[in-house]
Parts: sequence; C-alpha cells; structure tokens
Amino acid sequence: MSASRWRRRELLAGLAAGSAGLLASGPAAALSPREAGSWDETTDVLVAGSGSAACSAAIEARRTGARVLLIEALPKFGGSSAMSGGVVYAGGGTALQKAAGFEDSVEEMYRFIAGNSGRHPQLAKIQLYCEESVAHFDWLVAMGVPYNDRFTAVKELTLGDESLYYSGNELAWPARENARPVPRGHVPGTPGMTGGRTLMEALLAQTVAAGVTMRAGVAGQRLIVESDGRVAGMQVVASGETRNIRALRGVVLACGGFIHNRDMVQRHAPALFDCSAPWGNAGDLGQGIVMGAGVGGETLHMHEGFAITPIYPPESTLAGIVVNANAQRFVPEDSYYGVLGDAIAYQQEGRAWLITDASSSFNYPQDNFLPVAEAPTIGDLAARTDFPQGALQHTVAYYNRFADIGRDPLFHKQAQYLRPLDQPPFKAWDLSVKRAFFTAHTFGGLHTDIDGRVISGFGGPIPGLYAAGRTTAGLPVAPYIASGLSVGDCTFFGRRAGIAAASEVTV
Repeated sequence: MSASRWRRRELLAGLAAGSAGLLASGPAAALSPREAGSWDETTDVLVAGSGSAACSAAIEARRTGARVLLIEALPKFGGSSAMSGGVVYAGGGTALQKAAGFEDSVEEMYRFIAGNSGRHPQLAKIQLYCEESVAHFDWLVAMGVPYNDRFTAVKELTLGDESLYYSGNELAWPARENARPVPRGHVPGTPGMTGGRTLMEALLAQTVAAGVTMRAGVAGQRLIVESDGRVAGMQVVASGETRNIRALRGVVLACGGFIHNRDMVQRHAPALFDCSAPWGNAGDLGQGIVMGAGVGGETLHMHEGFAITPIYPPESTLAGIVVNANAQRFVPEDSYYGVLGDAIAYQQEGRAWLITDASSSFNYPQDNFLPVAEAPTIGDLAARTDFPQGALQHTVAYYNRFADIGRDPLFHKQAQYLRPLDQPPFKAWDLSVKRAFFTAHTFGGLHTDIDGRVISGFGGPIPGLYAAGRTTAGLPVAPYIASGLSVGDCTFFGRRAGIAAASEVTV
C-alpha cells in the first residue's frame, strides 16, 4: 500500500507539471461582449467542471427544463471527486444510519460540524446542510450510487464494502464532548478504496441521461460581462481555438481548487505549499476562482485546506505519541488524520515526530513515514535526535505515568489507545510535511450564498454567476474534521447552484 502511495505522489507531480498550460497565461479579467466578439454558441446554463459539484449542478439545472452545457478542461470527466474516497458526510437519521442501528438528529450533526469547524464558520450553510441531509442522501441513492446497510468500526476507509463508518473526529477529544458521536461517513458499498470512482460513474451516467451536453478538452479562460454587470457567458479555448459561449440564465463555476497551481498555493496557502503530496485532479489550477475574482467575486479562507498525515492504519500506532520540535505532545494522537495533519502543518511549522515502542510501531514494511532514530531506551533515543536535553524523557515519563492507569490528562486520548511506552526498541518517525507522505488540497475559494450565487466584494450577488465545490469556500475548513464534508458540500450545494442558475430570470 505504501509503495503505491509513493507512486501516486510521483504521478500527481507529473500531471501537475504537464497541465500547467491549462491555466490562462494572461489575466482573467472580465471581457465585454464587444471585446469578446460574436457568440459562437448559446445555452441556458453553462457549467464549468465535471466533478461531483459540476454534475450535481448540471443534473438539477437540466431537470428544470433548461438547456445545459457542461465543459471540462481535461480530456476525461470526473474531477477530483473521482480520485476521492467517495465519502459523503450525511446524518440526521439517514436510511443507512437507521438500517445499521444508529440514531442521529439534525441538532447533533449541527453541533459536531459547527462546534469543530474553527472560528466563525458559515453557520447558514451548515444549518441548511444538516436540515436537508436525509433528503440529500436519498437523492444520492436515487442517482444510483450503491450503498449497503453495513457498518464498520475500522478507523479508516476499509478495503471491504461497508457503507457506514466514523469518517472523522467524532470519537476524539474535544469533538466527542461537543456532540454525541454518531457515524456519518456514507461511502459507496464497493470493495477497495475506489468509492470516488463509483460515485462519479453514477453521477456522470445521470448527467448524460438527463440530456446535458458534455464536452471535454474545453478550458474556460474569461467570463464575459454585460454593461450592467451581468455575467453573460464565457470565453473558452478548445483545440487551440478561442470560442465564446453565451449563457442566457447563468454560469456555474465548479472547476475545483488550486492545489496544482503552485504559485497560487505559495501566495495564498503557504502552510500547504511544502506538503509532499499535492492531492487533486490535474485540472485543480484555480481557474474558476481566478475567473470569478476577475469579475469582482470575493474570496474567503484562501489559506485553508486539508493537510493529512495518515499514521493509521494500523490503529496500534495510535498508542504512540506525536511530539513537536520541543518533544512536547500537542494533539490527541487518536484524532482524525486531517486534524493531526492540520496541527502539524499549521501549528508546528510542518515538523513533528511519532514516538513508538515495540507494541505501537508499524507492524509491516512501509515508507510513508521514515524512521530517523532507534534505540533501546528513551534516553538513548533522545540523544540520537535533536530534541532539547531531557525534554523527550520528561514527556514520555508523564505520559507513561497516567497511561498506566488509563488516563490522559493533557489530551484525553481514548482508553483503547492508552498504554505506556515501555517496550524496546523505541523509534522516532519523521512526520514532517516535506519528508512524510503528507497529502494536501485547498479549501479556499469564492464567497457564495446558500444558493451558490457568487458574492462580490461589495456584499451583493453577481448577476448570472454561480459557483460550487472547491471553487468556493464551503463547509470544509481547516482543520478538516471529517472525510465526506467536501464531497457532501460539492453535491449538496452544487445541486442548489444548478437550480438557482436555471431559475434565474433575465430581461
């Protein structure tokens, strides 16, 4: 498994380099119809992108009776959603939760998301998402996404086919005190970690069945804006030829994030820049965000994203401790790996180490996290690292003192992961963002309301312009508290953006 992860890292780096030319070389400022020239094609709703947000928008827009054209810059449809685990964070009492024997409520789901999503989250979006989560899951089922009613307690996407699991930080402290823990990770019931592909196969099939016109190899460049400020269409490049597409009702930007636009990441999300494995579709170059900003769209949370360091599986490693450059613990080790990765990348300048003994060490060959020292005692291990003198010994002694009686006064790690580190050999593993397998993806983007309307810097919606998915700043923030919040946000608010765009009345 680890070797394949390293191969994925190399592949993504190559894809990013090869696709750099997809980003417009010039500014993405608005064009007037006069500057653009004549229209080459007209539709009612134009959707840019082909991931779960774009397909959800296109399906719902088409269901209103609108003519819908979906364009994708790359030669293959599916976006970053097809590369994901396909998890959708859903709750409030979905059919799957009930079938697996779990009770949930809108209130508990809201408490978990709102109470753990950092400072000043977008509460209106969270509230609506939680209130309509049951109906949204039913929509996914109706779209043909295959789920079963089986639950797994494994702390990660399983290689089995169970469809429900704890996909985030629900059981870890302090989240478990903010809301009653309930499993809300809904994943297609197919074996292996290919749920994103399964999800997108269903949504793409429904997009075709709905009668959406789909074109690959068509890259958006600039938005075309009327003199009254209304977005009227988009200038695109297809097969080296510039064309102008008119959208009578609205344009939906669902072009993904910007993790592969390295200059943009360095400027806006420097904590993610050094992460070793930029993760996302090769088209995640930020072009949708740039086009939206070019017509006055406001951006939010551009510094945020997920930074993930998957120290589990196996779960036995969670009995170890994670320390910073001062050899001090700073996070519960049983945290969801998005919370752990965020703490390392954003709070510890990208540096951390996992300290294990014989019972908590990796029990199979892997190269995701490299050992930097091994010793028969903690004192010897400290001497072979660059920690301050005596600091690691103090940290381990304090941890062991309370772990021996099943307590963790500092970070309240769950009891099943608490045991003293007292079985040699002891090892220090490098968890730094540069040397470990450290995936990263962006969450910042255009400011939108609950219907996907892009909000300008002056506070009002830009007529004719909508956005969804990682082109926007939506539900997922840093720290990323649960797998499925991103794809859930994409599909739910993508649907709303498509409906709103198709329903817009033009004069």
